[in-house]
Amino acid sequence: MAGALKPGADSSDKQYSKITKHRSLAMIVVMTGVLITAIDTTIVVLALPEIEKGLKVGLTSVIWVIIGYLLVITLLATQVGRFGDMYGRIKMYEAGFLVFVIGSLACALSWNETSIIIFRIIQGIGGAFVSANSGAIIASLYPPHHRGKAYGYNAIGWMLGAILGIILGGAIVTYISWRWIFWINAPIGIMALLLALKVLHETTERKKHKTDFSGMICLGAGLFGILWAMTKLATSSLDFSVYGYLIGGVVLLIVFGLIERRKPEPMLHLSLFKVPTMAPSLLASLFQGVANFAVLFLVIMYLQGTRGLTPIHASLLLVPGYIIGSAIGPFAGRMADKVGAAVPATIGLAVQVAALFIYAHLGLTTGLWVVVVASIINGAGSSGFFPANSSAVMKASPPDMFGISSGMLRTFSNVGMVFSFSVAILVASRSIPKHLAFAIFVGTTSLNGHLAKVFTSGLHAAFYALTIFMVIAAVLSATRFGKLKLAQKPA
Repeated sequence: MAGALKPGADSSDKQYSKITKHRSLAMIVVMTGVLITAIDTTIVVLALPEIEKGLKVGLTSVIWVIIGYLLVITLLATQVGRFGDMYGRIKMYEAGFLVFVIGSLACALSWNETSIIIFRIIQGIGGAFVSANSGAIIASLYPPHHRGKAYGYNAIGWMLGAILGIILGGAIVTYISWRWIFWINAPIGIMALLLALKVLHETTERKKHKTDFSGMICLGAGLFGILWAMTKLATSSLDFSVYGYLIGGVVLLIVFGLIERRKPEPMLHLSLFKVPTMAPSLLASLFQGVANFAVLFLVIMYLQGTRGLTPIHASLLLVPGYIIGSAIGPFAGRMADKVGAAVPATIGLAVQVAALFIYAHLGLTTGLWVVVVASIINGAGSSGFFPANSSAVMKASPPDMFGISSGMLRTFSNVGMVFSFSVAILVASRSIPKHLAFAIFVGTTSLNGHLAKVFTSGLHAAFYALTIFMVIAAVLSATRFGKLKLAQKPA
């Protein structure tokens, strides 16, 4: 099949260049897909307070506007990657844009708590089709020794999307209406879909797969049980219902593991772990997701809840970090192509550890410039990690499993992101009265005096907890030194 070439072969670049007559335009389409999902990730965090007030969503339910979206992407990532291998990655990618736009329009028209959560799940289905197949499309467009650079450009799409999400989110929430954070997805998604239809063409052979419905159900129910228990613990005491959800979730995850061992085509293709460097790459992605995804959430709550800034002023302080990050991504990708992915990925994670350490020392009178510096360091670190780690996974993947490997990477990353919110909320909320916990987290109240000091201490505890997970990710990444270089040596 196209793409099944040995790295370093003389004909590699020529054969890959035949995959599309418009490789640059194709890369722009992929970057747009990443951009639109990144916009939606950051913009919704800023809009939570207005969504809560506008739809009268319960404080314990509004967080599921984010967690529900991430959870459905987590469950579908490997399956829609498999659909891409079966029916065509381009078709699945284009279908993702369409579903994402429909879900966005539905979210804009939401009328109550149930509708916004359901429509966010639909939006998440579209996001899963886009994100799970984007990595596989890049792997089909570029030969192995140029994929690091390509994933670096993809990181630009993510960073630009995050910047737009922060700026537009702050402005829309402050001056217009929260519903416009979803309306704006429509024109971007439609233009990207039209461009995709024009420039992307199927080049891969189809492969038959079976969908692992039992695995999806067990994993989804298990994660939901644990997440629900953790969320309840942030606002109430430990009781039998919390025990029930927690124990039930753990049991279902064990059942999921047993199912996966017996399935001929499981949801998580554990045979990929036999490929050198695959396990540390996927696990590093998981722990980086746990450590990093809630950072934006916690920093925004610090700026709005403790420092009393408006959404637009709070968000603008974080823009420099994303700008620097978008500039670093391509260089980190090129470094991964030249020296192997372990070096830039591990350095990036170490840099993020430093950023979390700075965040953990923010106080009531800390200069706001410190937040800007920390965001720059964090952005630089994440841009070092993502393109290199993505390149490592796809280089290690067999060519006929690009879709599954891309989906696995998204699954591990998203499991980490889902738990990032829950861990951060659970740890930080231990320091304040439970009835105030979610009110502060979703920005419906601000603090002053002693309570502000106590809440800031809670944030410190959350950042220290996230730092531990980031250190674990860095250690896992470092275990690949030497192995990646050997695995990527031309045949």
